[in-house]
Amino acid sequence: MANRLTNITTRTGDAGTTGLADGSRLGKDAPRIAALGEIDELNSLLGAILCEEMPAEVRELLVDIQHDLLDLGGELAVPGATFLKKTQLTRIEVAVERYNGELSPLKEFILPGGTRAAALAHLARTVCRRAERTLVALGHFEPVSEVARKYLNRLSDLLFVLGRWLNKSAGGGDVLWQKGRNA
Repeated sequence: MANRLTNITTRTGDAGTTGLADGSRLGKDAPRIAALGEIDELNSLLGAILCEEMPAEVRELLVDIQHDLLDLGGELAVPGATFLKKTQLTRIEVAVERYNGELSPLKEFILPGGTRAAALAHLARTVCRRAERTLVALGHFEPVSEVARKYLNRLSDLLFVLGRWLNKSAGGGDVLWQKGRNA
């Protein structure tokens, strides 16, 4: 593989634009660039979660998701391209069912918390939801793949489930909301 990023400081963005992989330039505040930034933030947060102790199977799943998010970023960096495949979406759906199947049904709302890994998974869920909203907003102006939209929607579900599952696997449980606690 050739060196793709040999010069990090190019100064080409000093005027408020950034380059896409197809050579075109957009304002740094363009909806496509906002969506790219949200995906990048989500991927970085997954990297932070991976610094925590967790079962190897979850670690492998999160690394696979990081790769998927780079595929999604590639779609956004090359307008009209589709790199995210339905098989990647299906893998997320299977994981949601698998991990949720090991949890007790929710009877109350829960608070983000418990272990650090679980709390970070909940934070990643909220960042994922924001990325999803930004991708949907981009879709009002430009085509966005259906798989990409569905992937982020399912990924936020998975991150919620993993937050609960990580607490359970660490010997804890959900942090339950107490209605009227401070009333």
